[in-house]
Amino acid sequence: MTDTPSSLPTPKPTPGALSMLLPFLRPYRLRLTLAGLFLLLAAGTTLAFPWALRMLIDQGLASPDASDQLVVHFVELFLVAAALAVFSALRFYFVTWLGERVTADIRNAVYAHVLRQSPSFFETTQTGEVLSRLTNDTTLIQTVVGSSLSMGLRNLIMGLGALAMLIWTNPFLMLQVLAVLVLVVWPSVMLGRRVRRLSRASQDRVADASAIASEVLNAIPVVQSYNAQAKETQRFKMSTQQAVGTALKRAKARSLLVGFIILTTSAALLWGLYQGTLAVQHGTTTAGELGQTVVYVILLASAFAVLGEVYGDLLRAAGAAERLMELLHAESDLLLPRHPQHPAWPAAGSSVVLHAVTFRYPSRPELPAVKDFAAQVDAGQTVAIVGPSGAGKSTIFNLLLRFHDPDQGEILLDGVALPKMDLHDLRQRIGIVPQDAVIFSGTAYDNILYGQPDASREQVLAAAKAAFADEFIEKLPQGYDTFLGERGVRLSGGQRQRISIARAILKNPPLLLLDEATSALDTHSERMVQAALSMAMKGRTTLVIAHRLSTVQRADVIWVMEHGALVEVGNHAQLLERAGLYANLAALQFGN
Repeated sequence: MTDTPSSLPTPKPTPGALSMLLPFLRPYRLRLTLAGLFLLLAAGTTLAFPWALRMLIDQGLASPDASDQLVVHFVELFLVAAALAVFSALRFYFVTWLGERVTADIRNAVYAHVLRQSPSFFETTQTGEVLSRLTNDTTLIQTVVGSSLSMGLRNLIMGLGALAMLIWTNPFLMLQVLAVLVLVVWPSVMLGRRVRRLSRASQDRVADASAIASEVLNAIPVVQSYNAQAKETQRFKMSTQQAVGTALKRAKARSLLVGFIILTTSAALLWGLYQGTLAVQHGTTTAGELGQTVVYVILLASAFAVLGEVYGDLLRAAGAAERLMELLHAESDLLLPRHPQHPAWPAAGSSVVLHAVTFRYPSRPELPAVKDFAAQVDAGQTVAIVGPSGAGKSTIFNLLLRFHDPDQGEILLDGVALPKMDLHDLRQRIGIVPQDAVIFSGTAYDNILYGQPDASREQVLAAAKAAFADEFIEKLPQGYDTFLGERGVRLSGGQRQRISIARAILKNPPLLLLDEATSALDTHSERMVQAALSMAMKGRTTLVIAHRLSTVQRADVIWVMEHGALVEVGNHAQLLERAGLYANLAALQFGN
């Protein structure tokens, strides 16, 4: 295990990154419109408050009939406050609803898209990094869409409104202040760009730490058996330390940005307030107008301060949006046909033809995993694939499932080339029992049902009995409804394998792929499962990968592979007579 940096592309952030979220906002135009409407109304009532305050001072306090007008103006102030409360509450609800819904849609879309990627994608992309983007980055998006963006727009409207009112009441003075504020924009933008770059880097470092944690936790038995806990803890500490260092740089830059905006805007606006106070002393304005000016100055200063904070959040969210869109726009290397063919479902098993197939894994382009491979499997045949480790046996299975496409040659299933067949239809025709049985976090029943989600309970129980899994499942605390734990930690290797076999039997495909399907079983269990598989293989085509030659002696045909090439073909007796590679493997295993 090595420290691997983020493997997905990390392009330079662009200012319009948040526009990537627009497709996810369009379905909710009505709620978005309502949120915008209540945002405008909340900002408008906030801007109306200083005007009501001016009327209270000038007409409710300074006028001769102040006692008659005082109650009226206080009622006006209360009505403004009540309207602000209602509009703000409605704005908060609709904006929060949008944040939750849009974030869920983004998370679902990215997850569904990642699941459709070919294995080549996962050869170069760490699972922990994908998980980090699905959790940490979507949380940042939720914060912005459900809070920061609304707050920023509200304060932008209030700031512009307050500025317009100040210019209207004292245009010459506020134009001076506005000129100073314009000079603040350029350094703010420069600092903002640095914050954004550091935000992206900080999120990448967090993803690196998540990738390390995911890798180690998935291999915890190996880590503990080698007493590597201290080593892995130190490796994780170093990764998190890098993340903390980058985050602190981002925090420092963002602090400078916020402090600079607050200081410069406050200085400019205090100058305007000072000039307004002098105007009252000279009698060129009223006390109410000064009070109105004071509140508008406070609104303007606070709006700029909040905008500085929101700008930092937007920069972080923009980086998160870019990272998520990279996943969403990742393209599979498998080209899907525009007009897929759907061959008839074979009643007696599928036929398979491989024409001069050559394939190299993207991560090892210099070494062919399969080289000029040509063979044929008739419907209903059982073909065993044997050979030394690394000969390319599992690669044949990967090509049949179209996890990859051959670099040269073609593969036909039921007379149709795989790239011309509907991908879902192709994989629906194939059942596989892998060497390492995969058990999902759920019940025994759910794990078997995975093979055919619409199967009845009777069909699930029948599949379990056929795989001889029924005998141990019934002994579990809740039988078929027993939770098996993450990756089936409550089961033995043989029990996990029998559930995997039951899952494949339930799917009932015309082509069955067995990759060392009995490797984890003891002698007694192996005999039972071999008998069950013999029944399951009737009426369908079966390809079997096995290192133990005792499991393939009854195969119709045996393919012998070496260094990716097909070197021998025949049945057990014929291959022994040829005294080739198969005979040597048999001699090593059987001792003669």
